[in-house]
Amino acid sequence: MTDNTTTLITQLRVLLDLTHTEIQVAETRIGQARTEAVRRELSQNAGNARERAGAVEEAIRDLGGLPDVVGPFLGRATAMVKAMAEQAQPFDEALLGDLILEHQLLDRARYLRALATASRHTVIVALAGRLITAHTATVEWLTTVLAEDALGGPAALRRTPMQAATGTAIRLITVPASWSARGLDRAIDTVQAAPDRIGALLRRGAHAGDVATKTLVASRDAALESAEAVTRREGASGVADAIRTARTANGSLEDEELPISDYAELNVSGAVAAVKELTAPADLRTIIAHEEANKNRHGVISAAQVRLAAIAQEVVGIS
Repeated sequence: MTDNTTTLITQLRVLLDLTHTEIQVAETRIGQARTEAVRRELSQNAGNARERAGAVEEAIRDLGGLPDVVGPFLGRATAMVKAMAEQAQPFDEALLGDLILEHQLLDRARYLRALATASRHTVIVALAGRLITAHTATVEWLTTVLAEDALGGPAALRRTPMQAATGTAIRLITVPASWSARGLDRAIDTVQAAPDRIGALLRRGAHAGDVATKTLVASRDAALESAEAVTRREGASGVADAIRTARTANGSLEDEELPISDYAELNVSGAVAAVKELTAPADLRTIIAHEEANKNRHGVISAAQVRLAAIAQEVVGIS
């Protein structure tokens, strides 16, 4: 066996180990998919990665080597450790870890193609090209998800409860010093005046049936709307903005507060057409939250997410 062939086999084995980790990470991410379309995409990605792993194993055998039988178990263990570690990480750091893995795969695939070209292993050259195409697409997808999150989301993947708590803690640590003691007092008063009381009612009403629960949710939304008006009138604009953000996330804005005029009157095709004209990520987030909390028209939600992804790709320079 020549030195070049030995190097090819070594690189293929490393790629195989990394691919096994990629498979397990993709399967872990399926549970975080925001929509069924994203869930299908992640499932397909895991399936494609398995096919690539099989092709790499075959290439190793064709070169006279033996695949590492421990690889799949190592990949599963590595992904499990990664998933556990991510529970204490912010969402963006977890995705950056995924991106590092994909860049490793992409860079090694490029190196593999160079090695195979030099030694005239045309089958390996073709395999490397296939790997490069796949990992380039995944790098772009993860970069888009990160950009969507940076623009305020919603991203294609949901945060786990632990990641959400970690992100909240970090935001609390970095609260601007410009918030005066009086402003903080108003925020506390606002929180104590409505959400706690209504939250308790919601908990008690959770078993009272769907109608009762919807009534209590409406009461919460009305209380938040009133709290926003009062705090803004009192000059606590920071608190009012925070309440407005909560109302937006809950999908409880009134029709006249939405970024699309007469939105409630639009059918699916009309709403989709209007969504495609939006240019501000915040406006798209508002529509997605409103749809999910009210009519939940999947065509409209999907159109808004596609539009948000397009804006995110433009921001990070993905054509």
